[in-house]
Amino acid sequence: MQATRYVIVGAGIVGLAVAHRLLLDRPHATVTVVEKDARVGAHQTGHNSGVIHSGVYYRPGSLRAKLCVAGARSMVEFCRDNGVRVEVTGKLIVATDKTELPRLHALAERAVANGVPARLVDPAEATEIEPHVSCVAALHVETTGITDYGAVCDVLSGLIAERGGQVRLNTRVTSIGAGVVQTTGGDMPVDVLVNCAGLYADRIARLAGYRPEVQIVPFRGEYFTVRRDLVRGLIYPVPDPSLPFLGVHLTRMADGSLHAGPNAVLALSREGYRWGRVDVRDLAEAAGYPGLWRLARTHLGTGVAEVRRSLSRRRFAASLARLVPEVTRDDLVPAPAGVRAQAVTRSGALADDFLLLRGDRQLHVLNAPSPAATSSLEIARRIVDELPA
Repeated sequence: MQATRYVIVGAGIVGLAVAHRLLLDRPHATVTVVEKDARVGAHQTGHNSGVIHSGVYYRPGSLRAKLCVAGARSMVEFCRDNGVRVEVTGKLIVATDKTELPRLHALAERAVANGVPARLVDPAEATEIEPHVSCVAALHVETTGITDYGAVCDVLSGLIAERGGQVRLNTRVTSIGAGVVQTTGGDMPVDVLVNCAGLYADRIARLAGYRPEVQIVPFRGEYFTVRRDLVRGLIYPVPDPSLPFLGVHLTRMADGSLHAGPNAVLALSREGYRWGRVDVRDLAEAAGYPGLWRLARTHLGTGVAEVRRSLSRRRFAASLARLVPEVTRDDLVPAPAGVRAQAVTRSGALADDFLLLRGDRQLHVLNAPSPAATSSLEIARRIVDELPA
């Protein structure tokens, strides 16, 4: 019998994890990952904060919550087994005034519901954990960690090659037909297609003949490096429950540097890592999508505030100073930004859970929001379990 030929579009951490899991579970399969860029993890994976999330934020019972809690364990184990830098630091989610206490207590209840080790602490205990923090109360989440997801992608790519799979870089998908994927590197026969294209997931689905119920809208997250050694682990604000973004926070990176961010502003390109990067097609597509205008009307005030913070280092520093008062604008050095592939419905709702489109011997990952990197090994297990042999 001919081995089943699997093609995975996208060599971010989710696509690579799916390919690796396929080769573990179905060693006789033919597995090929195609990636339009010159390296693995070139976009969302390679531009994120490196946090291994614990699962405290997500709706109990949701796929996002289940996969994150399991993923936090499996990602730490994978990193330790494969020599990738990893540290379980824990983090503080801090309420900076009394109006935030109900949301902090709701997070503590959610942690219990999701099985995440966390406890409420008073200001004195919070400063024992993070000496420079300012708060009226905090939630100490014990299982949050930090790693280098770019390095995880490099390891996964190597493991795929060791097991006989291929990762074909500089290979863009141009068409998808019955039994064949056409690419800039030639035609590829395919029995089962998995779309893990991230920022381009909706376009790949349309190439395959589907009409996704969502469109990818890119949001840029801007970061700064903090010059001073003010944080031991991670310090987050209490998030706005109406948004999928966690607010600007302070993160001790795997290399020891201290990063601040990200904010969330609409990017003018799906690869819009700076304000000057504009793609006419991307911009026209976003501007013509009714879901974006409905989203903008709902969150106009938040959007304006994010843009103002993007354009003002003083405002960015002020947001951080609510968490750590010693941070000033002079402490902030611009760092590379990231772009988040946010799926938005036509009604203007932000998709807040993993979203899979299942087709005839195809599976399209249309929304894989944070904590997708944390959850990637578990997402891969779930996807592979669904794929036809």
